[in-house]
Amino acid sequence: MNKKLRERAAAEGIPLMDHILRRIKALQSETGIKRTIFAACPNSLSVIRAALKSAKRCNAPIKFAATLNQVDLDGGYTGLTPSEFVETVRHHARNLNVTSPVIIAIDHGGPWLKDIHRTGKWSYDETMDAVKTSFEAAIVAGYDLIHVDPTIDITLQENSPIRIETVAERTVELIKHAESFRKSKGLPPISYEVGTEEVHGGLADISTFRKFLRLLKMGLEQNNLKDVWPCFVVGKVGTDLHTTTFDPEVARRLATIAGEYGSLIKGHYSDNVTNPEAYPESGMGAANVGPEFTELEYEGLMELESIQQALMEEGKLKTQIPIKKTLWDAVIKSGRWKKWVQENENPDDFYSISFQRQEWLIKTGCRYIWEEAAVVSARQQLYENLAGSGTEAATIVESAIESAMDKYFWKFNLVGLNSLL
Repeated sequence: MNKKLRERAAAEGIPLMDHILRRIKALQSETGIKRTIFAACPNSLSVIRAALKSAKRCNAPIKFAATLNQVDLDGGYTGLTPSEFVETVRHHARNLNVTSPVIIAIDHGGPWLKDIHRTGKWSYDETMDAVKTSFEAAIVAGYDLIHVDPTIDITLQENSPIRIETVAERTVELIKHAESFRKSKGLPPISYEVGTEEVHGGLADISTFRKFLRLLKMGLEQNNLKDVWPCFVVGKVGTDLHTTTFDPEVARRLATIAGEYGSLIKGHYSDNVTNPEAYPESGMGAANVGPEFTELEYEGLMELESIQQALMEEGKLKTQIPIKKTLWDAVIKSGRWKKWVQENENPDDFYSISFQRQEWLIKTGCRYIWEEAAVVSARQQLYENLAGSGTEAATIVESAIESAMDKYFWKFNLVGLNSLL
């Protein structure tokens, strides 16, 4: 299925993602059914495997959207380079006999969006050069889409939004570089996504959103890139890391504007959203979900610890692996939780924060430490410890993630789509 679709897209001279979206639009005209592409953020191997299994069960395409913090030439926090990431996805797809279309993408690729660039106070030239190199690696690895997001500028005063003219100029520069490199290597066309859901990006109001698209179109045309246009524009549709309410009315307004330019709106931070069925009805083209799956992976491991405790009390196990303590110690030691502290919290004293917030920070922060040696070792020991009692530890963890993914496939009207593509 994946191979055939790629061949059809190549015959049309368009990227795979664009081909699928065209077919979805045609199906909507025929049946009236609207659909939203589901994108999973590959925070871990468990998430990758769960996404592939869920896509297979739901007979639907799956998109992976990896940030440069997650996957990059330095390995990111998943330990994977772009080429290793693509091969990992393909390897598990083969092993699981998954034939669903798989779209692999960069999420939030732009200056200072990689944590080390921001905390290290890299210069503009340094961070832009690094991002361009990352784009090149992704293109060579076989990525299908790049999200170009130059909406952060650490040289500005705190809380000062970047000028929308600057965002458009830098977006054009990065797309131009990616296209020039891709063509020089004779590689097939890729899709693009632009914009941001963050207020700092300056796209939070309708007039600026419209202005950005106008400037982007003008800039691409001036650089002989008339045939390149983003299939997705990220919009602020009510959701963020701390809210779970999607705003259908805002989404409809943004979708109408984006549609005038031939793009679809994409939502980010769709985790645990309370009204996912409203996404397709509002004209949303796609939605990212990520932290929700990290939380579920953590909770799955806590379920295993409870099973382990029960087996210890029954005298069926001789040793107990302290997975919860290992995870908490690793997240706290990493310091990555500080990225998410609120204004009234002390970033230098984790334990001064309320216990409820501590738990949230740990669950969210686990994405950064899954591949640390101590965590990998403890997890492996836990799985082996439970295997003797007939407990399929990996299945328990992945099933919890799969259930949540199934929800999005159903609510986004994607179940069975492969048979119609």
